[in-house]
Parts: sequence; C-alpha cells; structure tokens
Amino acid sequence: MITDHWPLLGLRLRTERLELRLPGDDDLAALADLAVRGVHRPDERPFLTPWTDLPPRELARRVVQWQWQTRGQWTPQDWTLQLVVFEHGRPVGVQQMRGRDFAVLREVKSASWLGLEHQGRGVGREMRAAMLHLAFAGLDAEYAVTESFADNPAPLAVSKRLGYRPDGISRDVLDGEVRVSERLRLARRDWAVADRPAVTVEGLDACRELFGIGSAA
Repeated sequence: MITDHWPLLGLRLRTERLELRLPGDDDLAALADLAVRGVHRPDERPFLTPWTDLPPRELARRVVQWQWQTRGQWTPQDWTLQLVVFEHGRPVGVQQMRGRDFAVLREVKSASWLGLEHQGRGVGREMRAAMLHLAFAGLDAEYAVTESFADNPAPLAVSKRLGYRPDGISRDVLDGEVRVSERLRLARRDWAVADRPAVTVEGLDACRELFGIGSAA
C-alpha cells in the first residue's frame, strides 16, 4: 500500500466537525475549485505571496502543484505539512504546519487559508486548534509561531484566542509598499491551559521518522 512508503497519507486529525488529512486526487481537484471561487474579498491582500491574484486556471494549478511540491521536497530536517480541511466530506481550506530542524528547535510555523464561503463560522479556529494538538501533544513541540498582516484582524483574533502572545513585527515589501506583519508565539505552557476544541489523531506513530523525531514503529 502507498501508506507503507508514505505514511503521512494515513495521518488524520479530527475535531467535532472537521477532518484534516492529505488529499487524494479528486479532493485536490475540489480544493483547487474552492480556491478559484475565492479565499478573500476582492479588496483584500492578505498574503505576502499574492497567489490569489493569478487568473483562475493558473490559480487552480498553483494549488495542485503546491501540494505535490511540498511532498516531493520533504525531508526530516525540512518539511511542510499541507493538511486539507474537510467538513462533511468536502474540502473547505488548508492548514499548513512547517518545521525546520524540528528535532532540535521543537518549533513549528503555521499558515492557512479558508474558502470565503466557509469563513465566519469558527472553522479557522478549529482547524488551527487541530494543528496545534498535533504539534504539542503529538510531536512534543515547545513553540508554535505564526504571523499575519497587522490590518488582517481575523487570523490575529484566532491566534490570540488560542493563547498566542506578541512576538514582534516583520516588515516586507508588497507591490512596492511596506507591509507590516504581527508575529505571534504560542508556548507549550500557554497551549496547555488555553480553551480549545477536543482533537483526536490517527496514524501518527508511522510518521514520526518523517518528522525527524524517531523511527517508525
């Protein structure tokens, strides 16, 4: 079976209403269609890499290729986990978790996107909480970090509700202008006492070697 060679395909995170996992080909096609229908309002620019500005056909292809690319470039020292978020069996967005020298640093960085039609219902908080459970309870992380443009309040509110604390700012250039991002950091001790949804994890033991934290069982 393919999971014998790539056990991440058997990894599952579940909350009361969501499932997070790697997508199959049909799932990936549906995810690309979701992105084309919209990830944010036309007057917003929430991403430093403006991938949502692409024409629809190129945008859909970018979503598909990014999933393939992160799998193909994966090493235990440098990995990016792109979990597709499903509600009622349909993809609603992507929750990303990235680790660099994770075995030493024990730190992950998150990013995400959610289809515009699924926003405003608490899904963003629930999918981030699932990722944090994987990081802290599953992989024994010490910190989780994230950042968002200072004028993009929704993800910042999600982070703060989950217990993240301010960790400085970043300054970048987008379209010839300075954009300021707020960095936030969540320590294990703060995650442990935060109000968060219940999460279950399936298939992690077979993946530990890929995350750089030990041999597979």
